[in-house]
Amino acid sequence: MKLIRYGEAGKEKTGVIINDKRYDTSAFGEDYDEKFFENDGLTRLADFVKSWKLSEVSGSVRLGCPFGRPSKLVCIGLNYIDHARETNATPPPEPVIFMKSTTAIVGPNDDIMIPKDSVKTDWEVELAVVIGKKASYVGESEAMDYVAGYVLHNDVSEREFQLERSGTWDKGKGCDTFAPIGPFMATPDEISDPHKLRLWLKLNGKTMQDGNTSNLIFDSPTLIAYTSKFMTLLPGDVISTGTPAGVGLGMKPNLYLKPGDVIELGIDGLGTATQRLVPYAKN
Repeated sequence: MKLIRYGEAGKEKTGVIINDKRYDTSAFGEDYDEKFFENDGLTRLADFVKSWKLSEVSGSVRLGCPFGRPSKLVCIGLNYIDHARETNATPPPEPVIFMKSTTAIVGPNDDIMIPKDSVKTDWEVELAVVIGKKASYVGESEAMDYVAGYVLHNDVSEREFQLERSGTWDKGKGCDTFAPIGPFMATPDEISDPHKLRLWLKLNGKTMQDGNTSNLIFDSPTLIAYTSKFMTLLPGDVISTGTPAGVGLGMKPNLYLKPGDVIELGIDGLGTATQRLVPYAKN
């Protein structure tokens, strides 16, 4: 299945995509959140979709993040050798883990707001894995049994905040609108091999990133097992697996985002998204 949430921000309704058309599943009566995933929601939703006459949703309606706000958005840094090298970093011997604020999550085509006083806002196309059941000290051999699905994620980053302001990377990762996710969550049966997916990103029509998940340093089962040693992953939590080369930080000279820029990005089987950069405005 392909899960969507659509409508006004903060008031999204649930839906699914079938044969490239959007359908409403509001009558199912549950949001796609921790409780949903924890209680075998995907199986129950599939049965509902088969038995219920669904209403089609206009393709022009805004899409939100395809699941409710998770307890955690875990990110993996420097997980492609080419990206590590372009940023003059040594490929890590173990996965680099950092957290991205869940308040940064927005819809796939929502605007990205450049933070106040930002001078180095950057882009990162990533494959993200959604956890389907509680995971703690999971073994690599069983890790993929814990996957509910996959999504497209732009791990937007403010490099000055991240690298030049002391402390951890989190300062440059969790700003409002810095986690556009979607357009949909694809369940594992929709993706034949999550480690053979092309992922790409364009800035103002020019290709900046063009990579493949086959080049991950640490693959999805490794990341799930490793992360679950340090924190309990709850149903609906997200692990974003890292970005390939082509970020603004890695260019000579560096290239950073400005108001009016347009980002397009996509992953095989997980759709595409378009995001416009806008200046800071207080919510």
